[in-house]
Amino acid sequence: MRDSEYDLNQQLNIGLTGLDIEASEEQRFKLITLLEQLIKWNKTYNLTAIKTPQEGLVLHLLDSLAVLPYLHHKQLLDVGTGAGFPGLPLAVLLPEVKFTLLDSNSKKIRFIRQQIHTLQLDNVEAIHSRVEDQQELEFEAIISRAFASISDMIAWTEHLLAKNGSWLAMKGHYEENEVKEISLQVQVVANHRLSIPGLDAQRCVIELKRIG
Repeated sequence: MRDSEYDLNQQLNIGLTGLDIEASEEQRFKLITLLEQLIKWNKTYNLTAIKTPQEGLVLHLLDSLAVLPYLHHKQLLDVGTGAGFPGLPLAVLLPEVKFTLLDSNSKKIRFIRQQIHTLQLDNVEAIHSRVEDQQELEFEAIISRAFASISDMIAWTEHLLAKNGSWLAMKGHYEENEVKEISLQVQVVANHRLSIPGLDAQRCVIELKRIG
């Protein structure tokens, strides 16, 4: 094993410990493989602005996994998933949960489908589509990470959320002005502050539900 590989594994272990997340050896291997594949594909397909494994570890893997304690659902839609975040890392750690990853960028969906095969994730489906073109699907929870404003997220996905479902908006920080723009028929249930090991920046996940 090269020193760089060891360092990356060591950093992942430290990060998971900092998030109080338990992961098997196989799951840790899959997370590192996902990160390596992202960096490799990125050289050709420009999937993300992140260029180094160390950046990707913090800003993609750990940032995605920080929301894990607040997921109590059996099926989730990751809307505007990009290259598969947070959906792919979460699917690795939650094999019993069904994840649907949706994005309109064909290159990114192609990457996700290859990772589903490479990582042998039988709990993930990738859909290449605009969210407004999906009408028949329904989800217990809809999660997004830097996808859109909260009001736009709700407006674009409301038809896909089950009656008692939840939206989970992963944000840099809680903005009162953004929250004030949401529909009167939707309320903030909780604002969970997230602490990402190795990242000196604010993160949170805002949970919302329909009223009534």
